Amino acid sequence: MIIYGHSGQDIRRAMWRRRYKFLSVIAVIGLLVCLTGCGTAKKEKIELKALDNFWERLATGKNSIEG
Repeated sequence: MIIYGHSGQDIRRAMWRRRYKFLSVIAVIGLLVCLTGCGTAKKEKIELKALDNFWERLATGKNSIEG
């Protein structure tokens, strides 16, 4: 909470005195964000049809330009 009369330098000094507590809170928040992102990912198989099509045309010698 910022109280009238405190400068930014005073706030930075207070944060530096409690730097380990501040860093641990930031680390816990970061860890929760990472774990939440991993848990909500939808597990579906993504097919790369364009790459499969490329290799198939390369192997058979067919080219869509030639018809």
